[in-house]
Amino acid sequence: MTRIRVAGFSVSLDGFAAGTEQSLDHPLGKRGPELFQWFLPTRTFREMTGQGGGDTGPDDNFARRAMDGFGAFILGRNMFGPIRGDWPDQQWKGWWGDNPPYHAPTFVLTHHPRASIEMDGGTTFHFVTDGIEAALQRARDAAGQKDIKIGGGVDTVRQYIRAGHVDEIHLAAAPVMLGQGEALFDGIDLRALGYRTTEHVPTERATHVVLAR
Repeated sequence: MTRIRVAGFSVSLDGFAAGTEQSLDHPLGKRGPELFQWFLPTRTFREMTGQGGGDTGPDDNFARRAMDGFGAFILGRNMFGPIRGDWPDQQWKGWWGDNPPYHAPTFVLTHHPRASIEMDGGTTFHFVTDGIEAALQRARDAAGQKDIKIGGGVDTVRQYIRAGHVDEIHLAAAPVMLGQGEALFDGIDLRALGYRTTEHVPTERATHVVLAR
């Protein structure tokens, strides 16, 4: 049965899951890369970026689980690029070059229509202008029996959690404090929503916590 999952989602000790001032030069926001020091050295990440080598072990296991086996992805517009407002042209095709790491239909939430973009490696970006429910239905239709990943950003994840759609959340708690940024769970009562901890794995670079309901 298809599950809706958040996976590989990094968060600071003070609850922020993205830095401030995302831009072309700072795609993760200022200080955002500090949240991903568990992920960047892994073999999974290095394979995604066309490099060899990389660390194996628990961090890599969680990294691989966070990308493999999904039949569709849902992203907020900020996860697709730094452009705001109307699309000025069709030149921007995502942060990742010609072969994005999704390899499945990927639905981008936006208020501004745009034609779908077919990329190398099986990724096609579809732009959804009629909200999270419409994007989820299209993702279900595309995913078949595979799971659907809510890939971020923070606001998109929060909307799907609040709407009661997310079955499982994998958080990678980085041992840093950002002080400011986008708070992941501000105003969200996970216990009341039925989540419980099903996995808890500390490593040198992060503490991996899986919540399910």
